[in-house]
Amino acid sequence: MNAKEITEILIKNDQAHLIPYLTAPDGTENAALIRQLEAVDWSFLGYLKKDKKRAGEIRPLGAMTLDQIEVNRELYTSLGISAIQKGELALLLLAGGQGTRLGYNKPKGCFNIGLTRELFIFELLIEHTMDVVRQADAWIPLYIMTSLGNREDTVSFFKKHEYFGYNPDYIHFFVQEQNPATDFDGHILMASPESLALSPNGNGGWFSSMEHAGIIPKLTERGTKWINVFAVDNVLQRIADPVFLGATVASGKMSGAKVVYKASPDEKVGAMCTMDGRPHIIEYYELSKEMEEQRTADGNLAYGYGVILNYLFPIERLKRTLEAELPLHVVKKTVPFLDPDGKMVYPDEPNAYKYETLALDLISEMDDCLVYEVEREKEFAPVKNKSGTDSIDTARELLKKNGYVL
Repeated sequence: MNAKEITEILIKNDQAHLIPYLTAPDGTENAALIRQLEAVDWSFLGYLKKDKKRAGEIRPLGAMTLDQIEVNRELYTSLGISAIQKGELALLLLAGGQGTRLGYNKPKGCFNIGLTRELFIFELLIEHTMDVVRQADAWIPLYIMTSLGNREDTVSFFKKHEYFGYNPDYIHFFVQEQNPATDFDGHILMASPESLALSPNGNGGWFSSMEHAGIIPKLTERGTKWINVFAVDNVLQRIADPVFLGATVASGKMSGAKVVYKASPDEKVGAMCTMDGRPHIIEYYELSKEMEEQRTADGNLAYGYGVILNYLFPIERLKRTLEAELPLHVVKKTVPFLDPDGKMVYPDEPNAYKYETLALDLISEMDDCLVYEVEREKEFAPVKNKSGTDSIDTARELLKKNGYVL
C-alpha cells in the first residue's frame, strides 16, 4: 500500500490524526509506519462499543482429583511417555513479560531467584523439562514466545548460559504479534514519528503468532498432536508432565487444564466451569459472592478449582481457532505516547487501552476439557510481585519446601 491508500483507511476508521505521520520530514513516504498500518486488523476498534459482559449459563465443573490420578498413575505415565517418544508433544513457554513488577528491567525469566547462588527462572523451567527428557529418553521441541521488546535479551541469555543443558536444536524463539494501543476515545497512539504505540496481543495470541511464524506446518509435518502451554512466572511449573498428558489421552477429552484447589473462596485465580455446556474459565472478579461460597454435596467449593496456566491443546482443533473470533479484552494501561507537538508524554496513571486475547479463552473453543488437579505446594509458586502474595519471597519459600537449595 502507499500513503494515499493508507490515508483512506485511516479516515474510514476515524484515525485521521495519523495522516501527518505518513510523510517523513524529507517528503518521502514513512515506509516503516505504513507497513505497521498495513498489518493492523481494524476490527479491534469494535470492542470499544461491545457489551463486555459474557452471556451464558455458568455451571460448576469437577476435576480428576489427586486420589483418582494416583490410582492410575502407572497407566497415565506409560501413555504419556509413549506419546512423547513418538514426537506427539511440543512445548510452548509464554515468556513475553518483563520483570518490572519485581523491580527488574529484564525479561522475567532472566530473574535470579537464588539467594546464595544464581538460580534463574528460565533455568528452573528447563530443569523441570529435563526431568521428562531423561525419563522418556527423547528431546521435546520447546518454543519460546517473546515480545518484540524482550526477544534480544531472551535469546542472548539462553546462548550465554548454553541453554541450561537443553539441546539447542530443540529450542525455537518467535515473537508475539502486537496490537496498537489507543486513547480512551479509540484513537491510536504514536510511540515515535515512525512507529505506532504497539503492545503484545495477549497470551491468547500465541497460536496465531506461531502460525504466522511458520511453525505450525512444521509441527504437523513432524507428527505433533499436542501443545503443552505454560507461563514463565510459575517457578514450580511441571512441564511436559507425562502423567498429565497420559491422563488427557486416556480421558478421550479434547484438552486438559492443570488446576489447584483454591486456598480460599475468594482467591484471585480463574476457576474452571462450563458455559452453555462447554469448558470455560471464569475470572475471579466475575464470580458473585454466592458463587464463591457455593458448595457441592461433598462440601467442596463448587468453583474451587483454580487454573495455573498449564494447558494441553490439540493442534488440529487449534487450527480451527484461526478462523474464530476470540474475544478481545480491553485493558486500561499506562502508555507513553507522542503528543501532537512531537513531545513524548510519560503518564503517571492509565491513559490508554490495550487490546489482548487470553489463553484461557482458547479453552472455550474446545469441546471438552480434562480438569486435572495438582498439589499446589508442589506445582504452584507464581512470581508476580516483589513482595506480599505471589511474590519472590513466597516462591522462594515454596522452592525450599520442595528441596531446592537457594
